[in-house]
Order: sequence, then structure tokens, then C-alpha cells
Amino acid sequence: MSNVMKTWVKLVREEAYHIEDVIDEYIMHFAKQSYEQKRGFHLLHKVFQYTIKLKARYAIVLMIQDINSNLKEKREMAVSYCFNTIEQGSGDTRSVTLHNPRVASLFIEDAEVVGIKSHRDKLITLLVEGPSKNRMVISIVNIGGVGKTTLIKKVYENKKVTTHFDCCAWITVSQSYNMEELLRDMIKQMFKARKESAPMEIDTMKETLLMEKLRLCLHELRYVVVFDDLWKKEFWEQIELALPNNEKCNRILITTRSESVAPFNKESPSYHVYKLLPLPLDKAWELFCKKVFRHEGGNCPLELDELSLDIVKRCEGLPLAIVTIGGLLLTKNKVVYEWHKLHDSLSSELETDSHLNTMIKILSLIYHNLPYNLKACFLYFGLFPEDYSINCARLIRLWIAEGFVKEKQGLTLEEVARDYLNQLFYRSLVQVEFEFKGTFRSCRVHDMLREIIVSRSEELSFCLVSIQNCSSFKKIA
Repeated sequence: MSNVMKTWVKLVREEAYHIEDVIDEYIMHFAKQSYEQKRGFHLLHKVFQYTIKLKARYAIVLMIQDINSNLKEKREMAVSYCFNTIEQGSGDTRSVTLHNPRVASLFIEDAEVVGIKSHRDKLITLLVEGPSKNRMVISIVNIGGVGKTTLIKKVYENKKVTTHFDCCAWITVSQSYNMEELLRDMIKQMFKARKESAPMEIDTMKETLLMEKLRLCLHELRYVVVFDDLWKKEFWEQIELALPNNEKCNRILITTRSESVAPFNKESPSYHVYKLLPLPLDKAWELFCKKVFRHEGGNCPLELDELSLDIVKRCEGLPLAIVTIGGLLLTKNKVVYEWHKLHDSLSSELETDSHLNTMIKILSLIYHNLPYNLKACFLYFGLFPEDYSINCARLIRLWIAEGFVKEKQGLTLEEVARDYLNQLFYRSLVQVEFEFKGTFRSCRVHDMLREIIVSRSEELSFCLVSIQNCSSFKKIA
């Protein structure tokens, strides 16, 4: 999309917001009129109110005329610049409903292990059978989307690991963190792992006392802690003081995009930096086929083989790119024409804007291919802090309140909104946690997807305030 077209789209979107404002004003005016009619006022007051109503209605009429004039101007601008105003854009409007989200979840779990089994087994051995009794720090490093968190999750949840350690904690750090909140969370997870209740007084403790409490709690225990998504070297320098080195084979797992952030001491055998490389082509192809052709037994139809392989190559072995591209292709018919359209779009995206990396370009393409009704819902995730876990019921209520959810005959707004969330999950754009009965409990977006969301939101003036202070939110376990 050219800069001229982007500017035009932004102007049209602003007119859409203006239309919404006028509609809201009219509804408020109508509601106020109905209220006054029910109350009943004396004659002089009614005459006065009638005059006020005429002015209000006249003002609304003028605003509508102004909008019509502006839209006519935008239409003429589109014609003069040869924009195609009839075509519905690149978004696929087919509806995808997941009747059994548990099945989809299990499939994605299967797909995620492609290419990481050997890494997982090595790390489990290092954690459980490592020769050192000292506290060991293992950092998994590389760019976003390469699968660091997925790998660590498979290690952390493995039965050998869970039974080997007395207690454990998973802490998502991110760029914006509150040390006191993270310490409280860690203490609560440690107590919960031992099926005990955390002391109530930790809710009012400051950082120094929380560190002392954590050290006391872990003093005689064998523990494993994950610090996911580390951005600052100072974090480890702080948190290290709260983690006792009691010669009980304690283990710390860290994920970070930057090797310079990973803790390391070349004179100590207790520090390991593990660079997770992108998937080789055969594993990338296997992951793609598992994702896209699961109904065909993971086998790519012959007529789509060449196009599919080229799409996989362009993902450069990054699992996040492969899975999200696969999620998009799942919504399209398995015909050469549809595959060609995506392939050409991807080629165009990767040949321009060379200052952007491959992942950002691919994820941008995924956003552009979303149906219009999902775009606003997806952008709404940008209002929440990075790595924030959002209660699904709360998110659905917020979508409805914002007017993102359109009525469908025979369905409640909540059911329609839940279908929207299903579609985003089906496309691998949101990660979900399940309730016992298989329904979604909470959800979140990958931090790289959030970068796309924030970028698009700023470009489209979708939201002007992004919440950064994670401590003002309650994390949902």
C-alpha cells in the first residue's frame, strides 16, 4: 500500500469515527427527549425545550451534511488516484467457527513440538541430571518468534522436571515490570507448588522484605524458576540476591532476545547460554503441513506443493511466522488461485520496506488479511500491557461495549463475540488457556504480534493510550 493510499484510508477512517460520534449524539438527544416526555413539564418549559430540540436537531443535520460532503470528496480523491473503491480489500470474510476448541488446542500443541524435541530433551537432562549441585542458570537466546518460550514451556511442564523439584515458578518479565509484584507472584507460586497458602503479609511487604521472605522460603528446597522474556541485564543482578545457592541442584531458565542480556560468567560452569536457531527447511515444512493440511493427514496436495514450499522458505524457519501464515491459509480454499494470491502478496511485502525484518512483514500481512470484523477486536489487544493475560469473559464484554460485535440472527452478542475469539485462536493470533470443561479462560498475544498491533493502532489512530503500568492490572494465573 502506497503512502498516498495509507493517508486516504486514514482520512476515511476518521470520517467513520465522526459518523459514530454523530450517531451517539443523536441517541443521547433522543433518550433525553423521551425522558422529558415521561416526566411531563409545564407549558413554558415545554416551549423552551422545543426551541432547544430544534437547535440540537439542526446541529445534527449540519454535521450529517458535512459528513456527506467529506465522503464525496474522499470518493473523488479515490477516483483521481485510481483506487479501487469497490473491491473489499484483502481480508478474507469467511467465517470460521470452532465447535470444539479443545481439539484445536491439542492440534496446535502437536504442531509446536516440531523441531524442538532434541533441544527439549537436552535441557531436561541438564536440569534433572546436570552434574553441578550449584545453582545453574540456562539462558535461551535469539530473535522473537523463533520458539524460545514454546521450548521452555515444554521443558518446564515435563513430568521429569515437575517431579524432580520441590517447587517451581514461571515469571514473565517483559520490558515493563514491577519487581515487587514479580516477587510476590514468585512467592505465591512457590507456596502453591507445595500445596500451601502464601503468607498474607507479603501483600504489604516492600522489595527488600520480599527478597528476604523468598530466600527464607527457598533455603532448604530444590527449586526451578523460569524468567521469560528478559530485556534488561539489571533484572538478573537484582533478582539473583533473592535466589539462594544452597547446593541442592537449583535451576534458573531464562529466555531473551539479546545475548548481551543473558547472565554469563566464563569462569563459572554454572552459566549456560543456549542459542536456539530457526528451524531447518525440512522441519519448517513439517510444521507447515501439520498446521495447514491436518485434514489431509499432513500431506500437501501436489498442485500446491511448489507454492507452499516457497511460502515456507520465506518464513526463514521462524515457527511463529509459519504458524500464523498457516492460520491464514486454513481460512482459504485449497486451490491454486487462492495460494497464488497469498504468495504474491507475501512476495510484494518482502520486496519492499527493506528496513523491516521478515517477521514484522509477515505478521503485517496476516493483519491485512483479517476480515474487517476481526481487525478491531485484534487491535484492541494493544490496550493491554505486554504479556498480559486477559480474562476472556471480560474481553468479550469490552468488545461488545465498544461496538465491535455485530448482531447475528439466532445468536446473542456474547456468542458472536466468542466466535470472533475462536477465529483469532484458529488463526494462531491469540494464545489461550482453557477451563476444565474446554472453554477459554484467558488469552494473550505474542509480544511480536503486539508490536504489530501497536504500530497499526498508531497508524490508524485506533487508540491513543496504551497501558504500560502492569502493576495496575491483576495478573490472571
